[in-house]
Amino acid sequence: MDREQFKQRTKQLALRIIRLSQAIARSREADVIGGQLLRSGTSIGANYRAACRAKSTADYINKLKIVEEEADETLYWLELLVETKIVPKVQLAGLIKEVDEIVAMTVSSIKTSRSTS
Repeated sequence: MDREQFKQRTKQLALRIIRLSQAIARSREADVIGGQLLRSGTSIGANYRAACRAKSTADYINKLKIVEEEADETLYWLELLVETKIVPKVQLAGLIKEVDEIVAMTVSSIKTSRSTS
């Protein structure tokens, strides 16, 4: 997958996260978790775009680490939505799979970038 495709994939993820946050039933807990999910889930693509503008390989790797952290945090918030029974697991299975794949691809890119630098 090239950079443009990954940019689109992370942007589509952000849109899915936005739609999910809009659909979550309102409660104090859901609002807190949903807000955190909205921040981390939408920052994945923004940070990847920043990585694509990196000034060096080291800068690129550091920015990709942020992408990895944000994606992993997004998984955490999705897991909390399921474990608190705010959203049924079946409704989030595809989204969890997508974020998990993004984490894996990001980790792979970091490893590749380290080995070539």
